[in-house]
Amino acid sequence: MLANQLWERTCERLKKIFTAEVYRLWIARLKVLDYESNILSLGVWDEFAQIWFKENYVSALEATLREITGESITVQLQVVSFEDHSESSEEQEDSSQTEKLTESSVSQNMPAIPPTVYTPGTTTEVQNILNPKYTFESFVVGDNSSMAHAAAMAVAQNPGQSYNPLFIYGGVGLGKTHLLHAIGNRVIANAVKMGKRVRVVYVTLEKFLNEYIEAVREQKCDRFRRKYRRVDVLLIDDVQFLTGREGLQEEFFHTFNDLYNDKKQIVLTSDRSLSEIKKLEERLVSRFSWGLVTDIQPPNVDLRMAILKQKAKDMNFQMPDEVCVFLAQKIRANVRELEGALIRMGSYINLTQASWSIETAKVALQDLLSRQLAQAPNIEDIQKKVATVYDIRVADLISKKRPANIAFPRQVAMYLCRELTHQPLIAIGEAFGGRDHGTVIHACKVVENQMDVDDNVRNSIQKLKNELEY
Repeated sequence: MLANQLWERTCERLKKIFTAEVYRLWIARLKVLDYESNILSLGVWDEFAQIWFKENYVSALEATLREITGESITVQLQVVSFEDHSESSEEQEDSSQTEKLTESSVSQNMPAIPPTVYTPGTTTEVQNILNPKYTFESFVVGDNSSMAHAAAMAVAQNPGQSYNPLFIYGGVGLGKTHLLHAIGNRVIANAVKMGKRVRVVYVTLEKFLNEYIEAVREQKCDRFRRKYRRVDVLLIDDVQFLTGREGLQEEFFHTFNDLYNDKKQIVLTSDRSLSEIKKLEERLVSRFSWGLVTDIQPPNVDLRMAILKQKAKDMNFQMPDEVCVFLAQKIRANVRELEGALIRMGSYINLTQASWSIETAKVALQDLLSRQLAQAPNIEDIQKKVATVYDIRVADLISKKRPANIAFPRQVAMYLCRELTHQPLIAIGEAFGGRDHGTVIHACKVVENQMDVDDNVRNSIQKLKNELEY
């Protein structure tokens, strides 16, 4: 079968799996490059799209190809030039919609543009990709992210005025990139509505580094600086990769100063706090702290359920509550894994005509669930970790001793056992010296109350939880 024929048949099925918007903005824009030795090569428009496809869509593409051909086909993604892509009638239609930027699209905070570099006349200019799916409306807010979400909205409404710079940190897949794109999309929508021109740049630190190296090598540093210092909003992802790169830190320091002095908005994300980024110059640490530093914590089970319900609604999946509860309990790491699991299960159901059930989830997500189970800490792991952190013995945790330096760590350990294991309360109590389930419930309430009133306690226990989960 020829590459184009295979891809046409694949696309017919993908239209039934993905929403019309996702299909138009992502799948339909892929270029077929080659099909040989059970490898289908597809072209994407930039590095971000390449990463996004690998994490979110490749498994669905390969499953569809396997269904069509009966063979295992690998999808390879290559970044290619899209200079001629605008010649298609579909892209011309998108271009026309872009220039119009209708009021309906603005009111939904969804730029009517394909997710690529664009410069629609005198209205707005965006450098690099902004994902139209990532808006404030599609971000599920919980106690773990309420402050970061509120700060991001404030920044988007008044760039350069509130919280400049805004520094958001947290683990992988928790929503930092989502908020960056949401800021960019809201700034663009507001500018279009007001008829103003705005320049927004979103870039990962890795891409910033690669462009800087290329600029130095080709002696085009002036052009590089014009790109990043003449903007209204600069959105930088993964700034932890500045660590140890002295030349890049020097360049970024001057870029930061120019933008800050011109009252242009800077938003930065990192997978760790400023104090945890090693070999970062003190002058940068100081400047990153000038505005607001806030974090996003991993979601609890209730928030994971809310996220799954929102994602299922966005994807038009009719997911029963019991399946939502099952996935939320089993997949604890981050939002990205939750969304990936939902896409995989939805693709599996569309291809096999299976029903939405816990049994189907166990089949469709067998490898993921096995990995989650293998990674999940047990009661003994938690006891050892808590004992080490609080500088006591495991024997103290399961003893009848009740001094404060032992009682509270014991309660913390019980709380973490309830949060991170699937053991019943009576089993947790037995593991702590034969205590009953009422004692475990009381311990959990004490810890939750302390977390509500003491940020230090909340942060230390959350750190413990993160270390045990990953």
